[in-house]
Amino acid sequence: MAAEDSSASLMKMIDLVTPFAVRCAVTLGLPDLIASGTTELADLAAKTGTDSDALRRLLRHLVGVGLFTRSSSGSYGTTDLSDLLLDDGEGRNWLRAWLDLEGPGAKMDMAFSGMLHSIRTAGPSYAQVHGRSFWDDVAAAPAFSEFFNDVMAAHTWQTAPQLASEYDWAPVRRVVDVGGGTGALLRVLLRAHPHLHGTVVDLPSAIPGARSAFAQAGLADRAEVVAGSFFDPLPPGADVYVVSRVLTDWDDHSARTILRRCAQAAGDNGKVLIVEVLPGVEHAKKNSSFDLQMLVLLGGRERTVADFGALAREVGLSVSWSRTWDDGLTFVECVPAGSAAAS
Repeated sequence: MAAEDSSASLMKMIDLVTPFAVRCAVTLGLPDLIASGTTELADLAAKTGTDSDALRRLLRHLVGVGLFTRSSSGSYGTTDLSDLLLDDGEGRNWLRAWLDLEGPGAKMDMAFSGMLHSIRTAGPSYAQVHGRSFWDDVAAAPAFSEFFNDVMAAHTWQTAPQLASEYDWAPVRRVVDVGGGTGALLRVLLRAHPHLHGTVVDLPSAIPGARSAFAQAGLADRAEVVAGSFFDPLPPGADVYVVSRVLTDWDDHSARTILRRCAQAAGDNGKVLIVEVLPGVEHAKKNSSFDLQMLVLLGGRERTVADFGALAREVGLSVSWSRTWDDGLTFVECVPAGSAAAS
């Protein structure tokens, strides 16, 4: 690669203008305004309460990077990219919510300014930047908690369909989704397997949304919602305890504690099923920043199947079966060490 090309690639890599320009557009509601017919600069400035010339300069850059179009007459239009940021009518567009500079997503992104602290200490930098931990922020603000649960629910497409179809649910009667938020994953399982009954365990802030979602889905008779922490004792006696996209949020000590609580609740006959999206080849290409995001925000980390096996052994579990797909989705089934299923 020529030096000029290398320089251009580096400048693109370190550009901060475009990410913040996109966030400004989302915060001002420009995609929705333009899509709904407000396409002239003066009208856009009036409706957003912005300086017309400054807005023109913002839009010029966003046209240049492909977020909007500008006609020969000077009117603006949307593109496939800006269409992703439109209001979905239900307030559940998690990507749009994440990019709002006045919302929780932007606060999470700002934590990356403290990344150097994380690299030096192997601990989260969120509190270094914002004054309190990520989880304290989630607990303190209902809007933050709702946002986080919406993001997690939106990502169940990576796990729920294959979990419903590729795991053997025939012998299972009751499943507990540990840290399952508003129950998006459990809803998929219950719809796919009418014989299943399930429980979601999560913090009190997630409970009203979970109950409402199960009721709307017609699943309230087979779904229980329990307020609690996965650091405390879990409802005992279920056949399978699913821990999906949870352990990556935590350091090894905390991850062991979560698995220990699952093992205690599962007893001699239950199973613990770890579900994660691991850094495989395709995952690394598309989402190589995820491991650093977990470090900076939460002090968590990505782990391999062998890593999960080591954690399981330390809490009296043994890996009985695992499977990884090309997209990185991984199931790790654990049973009590010494049981027949572990051998």
